Amino acid sequence: MERRLLSSSSFLLSNPFVFFFLFLFHSFHLLQAQQTYVNNKQLACYNYNNDSSVNGFLCNGPSKSCSSYLTFRSLYPYNTPIAIGYLLNADPSAIASINKVTEVTNIPTDTLVLIPVNCPCSGKFYQHNASYELKQKLETYFTVANNTYQALTTCQALMNQNPYDSRNLSVGLKLEVPLRCACPSRNQTANGVKFLLTYLIAEGDSVAEIGEMFGVDEQSINVANELTSGQTIYFFTPILVPLKTKPTIIKSTSPPPSPSQSPESPPVVPGSNSSNKKWVFVGIGIAAGLVLLALSGCLVWFLRRRRTRQAKPIPEDKKLGGSAYYSAVPEFRSGSVFSLGARNVTDSLTLYNFEELQKATEFFSEGHRIKGSVYRGKINGDDAAIKSMKGDVSNEINILKQINHSNVIRLSGFCVHQGSTYLVYEFAEKGSLSDWLHEKEYQSSCPLGWTQRVQIAYDMADGLNYLHNYTNPPYIHKDLKSSNILLDANFRAKITNFGLARTLEEENQEEGFQLTRHVVGTQGYLAPEYIENGVVTPKLDIFAFGVVMLELLSGREAATAADDDEKKAESSLSSTIQLVLEGENVREKLRGFMDPSLRNEYPLDLAFSMAQLAMNCVAYDLNSRPAIADVFLSLSKILSSSLDWDPSDNNLQNSGSFSHGR
Repeated sequence: MERRLLSSSSFLLSNPFVFFFLFLFHSFHLLQAQQTYVNNKQLACYNYNNDSSVNGFLCNGPSKSCSSYLTFRSLYPYNTPIAIGYLLNADPSAIASINKVTEVTNIPTDTLVLIPVNCPCSGKFYQHNASYELKQKLETYFTVANNTYQALTTCQALMNQNPYDSRNLSVGLKLEVPLRCACPSRNQTANGVKFLLTYLIAEGDSVAEIGEMFGVDEQSINVANELTSGQTIYFFTPILVPLKTKPTIIKSTSPPPSPSQSPESPPVVPGSNSSNKKWVFVGIGIAAGLVLLALSGCLVWFLRRRRTRQAKPIPEDKKLGGSAYYSAVPEFRSGSVFSLGARNVTDSLTLYNFEELQKATEFFSEGHRIKGSVYRGKINGDDAAIKSMKGDVSNEINILKQINHSNVIRLSGFCVHQGSTYLVYEFAEKGSLSDWLHEKEYQSSCPLGWTQRVQIAYDMADGLNYLHNYTNPPYIHKDLKSSNILLDANFRAKITNFGLARTLEEENQEEGFQLTRHVVGTQGYLAPEYIENGVVTPKLDIFAFGVVMLELLSGREAATAADDDEKKAESSLSSTIQLVLEGENVREKLRGFMDPSLRNEYPLDLAFSMAQLAMNCVAYDLNSRPAIADVFLSLSKILSSSLDWDPSDNNLQNSGSFSHGR
């Protein structure tokens, strides 16, 4: 039998006609193949770069160009056919016509809009090309792909088709944006499919519901995307819907228009011309919407109940003292990283095996230890920080896998081994800000200079502004302190430790706050409304940020040990600064407050401006504290002046521009 197999193999290898036949068979198979669902891989910008599913839909059909359809959810400022057409490089009149509106109609927020486009084959992938000019400093390939273009492209595709380094984007750069579209394969064409529509999956959608929305068989959607029956599909990822006729208006996901708005034509199911069928499907759509609403309510109830159960106070011995290098996640309860909905993070982060990490750290030897359970390792030639921790770390992983900002520590992957989770971060060469401000060995050898300190505050504000205003959903860090600020080789700051971070409850968005019974954190950094009433707002981070600025100015600890509450209040930096900046002799008091290691080598007026900004941040009344965007703007001005400051010039030191008495 073995000889017969060997003989057959030799025949195949030696016969060129057989190889030619196999080549033709393989090529024919590709023509019949469907497209691969992206499966949430678009969240990992630095992984899967060679995976075709993140770079586009393969050119595997008989046609090299076709008419196709995209979907886009109306969102200001892209809420008119003209604005949407400009963003997606589509014809506004065609968008208006198919959606039965005018070119200047303000389409209600979150309404699904049909976008007719031409879909040519560009190299290996089908794509409809648009262009986008970066408008804000904090924009990245990730935010452009997932926020601006709503996952119609991916950060991987943007990085592969643009020459700009992903970590060095700047306002004004013009990006080429490949939007995901596709043409029917030979099999689909034979089955009567004329168009493929790129649909953005909404929260709670299933393949069956999407099929019902478009009047398409569930199995045909599964086949078109190489999905198995019952396979999980992810919110806000694109999926192809094969259509035999042109689509028409899709049911709206927004509330009905107010009486002041002119009513639009009622939604109809794509491909239907019968008014009777139209209203039947409208009824089905409403029913489906009610079901989704009920499911959403259950989900919110579940999340709130889960959060209530998981939180418990940090032990007293962990509240004070010690530098939390990288991520000091509280051990809420035992369990692996895969609890609390984190089972799918392997799709967007590198899943390391334990042997890799052992090799990178020489079996976690003492020579590789940075501090506590954090080790320095080398993975694929790059330095990394590897932290071992117990308990549930899914909150931090789920946040960091979605974030891409130069002033937020980057998580590259993790490993689960024998009940412990090992998180692998980018390496910050200079360690924590707390060490540089409070450890004698750092202060005596090479203390931070004035401009370095302002730059660090500016970087922190940049990262915090990103978390508060540019992530979706916005995050409150809740544990900002100098030991959770890391410094890279150039002393640029990175925010770390997202174990306590959270978003605002959906139902409390208008009020802008949450209440919690479980007050956790570090003495000296906690805002009074949080200590007294458990109020959680973005202003909680502003207070802590102000304290860190005071540390940068004074070199002092946020709080010193005290026996009773009254002495604790007096020993905190947040209460000290008001005494410094108010009353008489402000200049002398400020000089006495400043870090002696600066040796008076700083511009006193700029130090005063920064101290006053910090005092505003630690105001007792949360409504008196500035928003982070305003703090960021103020620090940008202070940094600009500091960069122009000449230490040999004493004009600023001797100027009399203080607004308070001396």
